[in-house]
Order: sequence, then structure tokens, then C-alpha cells
Amino acid sequence: MAALRALVGVKRVIDYAVKVGGARTPGSLSRGGALGRLAPRALQGTFASALTLEGEQLTVEREVDGGLESVRLRLPAVVTADLRLNEPRYATLPNIMKAKKKKIEVLKASDLGVDLSSRLVVERVEEPPQRQAGVKVETVDDLVGKLKEGGLI
Repeated sequence: MAALRALVGVKRVIDYAVKVGGARTPGSLSRGGALGRLAPRALQGTFASALTLEGEQLTVEREVDGGLESVRLRLPAVVTADLRLNEPRYATLPNIMKAKKKKIEVLKASDLGVDLSSRLVVERVEEPPQRQAGVKVETVDDLVGKLKEGGLI
């Protein structure tokens, strides 16, 4: 959540209309919705397989069980990407060298007005209860008898 709060803070400084995110890491499927909650003006288009920008309107095409669904959003918007959205571009050596020379502006969270402190409180940590030893049975009848003794059947 801290990264999402920082992204909303960056939006205040750098004006961009669309944030596109992919679902590549565990937990990332929920990030688009969480970002949408933190940026209340932004509309959401999830699992986009195609995007079209027409002025201030964004058309998001996504795959659903019955085929394709098109959703029109006005900007700003939060869009999460399906793997079919883009063909990856591989950097060429000249572009890698240009990128090495490019200056990267470093912003502090406090400069963006974002509080990155954790909002979780650990109340207690306990060991799980000790497991009891199991019982080996020889036949199915023994198993049924043990389950009846325990009141499980």
C-alpha cells in the first residue's frame, strides 16, 4: 500500500492521465483496485487486452467469458493489463547507453506529501498449538472404528 500511496503522491507532481499496471507478481492483481481507491477521481479498466485513446476518452477492450467487452472511460484512469496488451520491446545497445547517461530525478515521499509509515499494528504473535500424535490403523474397519470412537462419524 505504501507504493500505491507514493504513486498517488507522484500524480500530484507529474501529470499523467493513465497508469497502466500488469499482473506479473503475487498480489499484483489487487493493486489496480487499491490504486483506484486511493485516487478517487480515477476510473478503472481491469485486465485490458487492447487500449485506444481518443481525446479524453479511453476505450479498454478486455476478454470475458462470453468473448470481448469494451469499456469507455474518461481520464484519469487506472488500467491493469492482460498479458496480450503488449509485445515486449527489447532495448538496443545505443538506447541502453543513452539511458545510462539520463539523469533520474529522485523525489522524497515527504516532498510529495505522502506518509509511508505502516498502518498495521501487531497485537500479538503466538505459536500454534502442539499437534497430537496420529494413530496408524491396519484395515478400513479399524479406521471406521477409530472415527466412531472419536465421534467423527
